[in-house]
Amino acid sequence: MSNPQNAHPRHVSYIDKSRNYYAAVGYDQPYLWAANDDAPFTPLAKPLSDCRVGIVTTSAPFGDDGEPVLPKRSFAMDTSPLPDGMFTDDLSWDHDATHTDDLGSYLPIVALEALADAGRIDSVSPRFYGLPTAYSQRKTQKDAERMLGWCREDDVDVVVLVPL
Repeated sequence: MSNPQNAHPRHVSYIDKSRNYYAAVGYDQPYLWAANDDAPFTPLAKPLSDCRVGIVTTSAPFGDDGEPVLPKRSFAMDTSPLPDGMFTDDLSWDHDATHTDDLGSYLPIVALEALADAGRIDSVSPRFYGLPTAYSQRKTQKDAERMLGWCREDDVDVVVLVPL
């Protein structure tokens, strides 16, 4: 009799799955993962309680007509007024096990505002930032430069990345 615990893999290797996909659709070489070995991980220059915090999301805004505005490049939107929701249906999250009905689960602006009210952070950026998920390393570099510019304009010290 077989052991049911061994009937299914215990994890999915994203790297192996991506390599197999690229080979199956005919690419000559496997996907090359981005590497940025010279990017420093630096401690904050000041306490978190003195920092302005921004959010980066992969969700997309809805237009005035209620239809999603699927950005081809990064975008910045005002945090106030807070949107009623963001478009997430095109993203890769487990649609069977969870949902994105709770805006705070993927755009936690209200939670950050509560942290600012409690003195845990200094403030929340006046804008949040979004990135589309259809990416190449070339597009990532250009969008990262745009996003860094916006963060500097908004005096952001640290960002919370909330990908779906």
